[in-house]
Order: sequence, then structure tokens, then C-alpha cells
Amino acid sequence: MSSSEVTNPTGRPDEITAVPVRHPGRWVAAAIVLAIAASLIRSVVTTSGFEWGVLGEYLFDSRILDGLVVTIELTVIAMAIGIVLGVLLAVMRLSPNPLISRASWSYIFFFRGTPVLVQLLFWYNIAALYPKIALGIPFGPAFIHPDANTLITAFRAAILGLGLNEGAYMAEIVRAGIISVDEGQTDAAQSLGMTRVQTLRRIVLPQAMRVIIPPTGNETISMLKTTSLASVITVTELLYAGQLIYSVNFKVIPLLIAVSFWYLVCTSVLYVGQHYLERYYGRGSSRSAMARGDLATAAVASPREGGVA
Repeated sequence: MSSSEVTNPTGRPDEITAVPVRHPGRWVAAAIVLAIAASLIRSVVTTSGFEWGVLGEYLFDSRILDGLVVTIELTVIAMAIGIVLGVLLAVMRLSPNPLISRASWSYIFFFRGTPVLVQLLFWYNIAALYPKIALGIPFGPAFIHPDANTLITAFRAAILGLGLNEGAYMAEIVRAGIISVDEGQTDAAQSLGMTRVQTLRRIVLPQAMRVIIPPTGNETISMLKTTSLASVITVTELLYAGQLIYSVNFKVIPLLIAVSFWYLVCTSVLYVGQHYLERYYGRGSSRSAMARGDLATAAVASPREGGVA
């Protein structure tokens, strides 16, 4: 053995001094982000055009808050219509009856293929097409003939436009959730004598909710912001309320910031609600839950770890 070879008398390998990996790129990126953020903050604070005093004056103005209430009402009603219609259209789309399936496909194709703003304008101007709207038995006598301008107000036109459009998108979301459930679940339910409606309500939809909830939450948040399009047809929602104010005092930027603030507040609340709904319906399917299940299975299967042989 040469004198240059050194052995450890204990027979154990020498300790290795670990050197952490250097990431200079991360520090450079962080410095760039901080510089940009500092520049933006300085610009916001020092630019007089923001008029923060005016913003504080109108942030809780009764007209802005009334517009916020209308925005929330539009969001809730339109999403309720969209969800109910979406479930119905999804079931129709999956129907073995080709006529029903084709009718659902045609509805989805039309409402997804045309801009929602165009649909809002159409419903708002429906009186130009039908001055009187007959309500009664199809191909039979009409019981009432209300005036279209009286029946279809700006608010109702917004509900129709937003709700019917949302139904087309929700139909595809619900359909994706339904087909994500294994067909064996349906076969097992039918073997137990369940009807198709019972199978859908008690077996398929509860399992499909895990897939349906996340995109539905996104659609709700999107709907909250899409209601601003109703300002085009003079619905006094949040944006239009701000427009009415700054059309008088010409304080455009402060009013738009106030409107944006309330949109951010509402979307933040919806984000929190979506998080808890996803966690509730995702029980047993998350990675952490699966990991816990794997550990429990291993403990039961391994006698060495105190499990049952």
C-alpha cells in the first residue's frame, strides 16, 4: 500500500461536506421583479392623476354600492339559469335519441359561436322583431299579449342574454363531468333497478361534482365580470353606475379604480368559496388523501410494521 492512500480506522466513509447549489438566475430575476414593483408603486403614489382623495370620496358612494348590488343580482340569477340549463342540455346531449341530442348540440353551437354582447343587444331590441309577445298554448290560443318593451326591460334582457349564453358553456362542463364517471357505476345502478333519473341524481352527478365544481367556479367569477357588458344596454350595474358619475364630474380614473376595487373584492370572496367547495367535493381524491390511503394500506398489509397479516 502506498503512503498516499489513507484509510479511515473506523471503516466508515468520510463525511461529505454538501455545498448548496447556487442559483444566480433566481436572484437576478427577483431583483428585476422588485425593481419593476418599486417603479410601479412610485408611479402610483406620485402621479397626481390618480386623485386618491376623489377615490375615497366615491368608494362607498350609494350609487356605486347600488350598482354593486345589481351586479351581484345579475351574477346570481344568470348563473342559476346557466347551471339549470346546462344540466338539462348536458343530459339532452348524452341522450340516445338523436333528435334531442342534435337539438342540444345546435343550441350549444349557436350560443357559444356568437358574442355575448351581440346576444345582449338582440334581447334588448327584441321589440323591433316582436312588438307583442304572445303567451299561450303553442299553435293554439294565446292568453296574453304583453308589449315587448314592457316585458323585456333592460335588466331582464341582461338576464336572458347572460343566462342563456352561460347555459351553453355550463352544458359542456356538466357533460365533461358526467362522462368522467366510469360507465361501470351506471351499469351497477341499472342492475339494482334504478331508473336513469335516479342513477343520474344519486350516482353520477355526486361523483361528477369533483370535475364540475372547478370550472363552474371559474365561470361564476367570469360571469361577475361579464355583467359589465350590461352597461351597453343601460343596466345600472357597477360599471354603468361609475360611468354615470364620471360623465358629470369627469373624474374618470378615480371612478374606474373604485369600480375595479369592488370587482376585486367580489372575485376574492368567490375565490375563497370556490376553494372550500373544491376541497369538499375533492375529498378522497386529492394527492394527500391518496397518500394517506396508500400508507394505511401498507400498514395493514405489512406484518413487520405492526399491520395485520
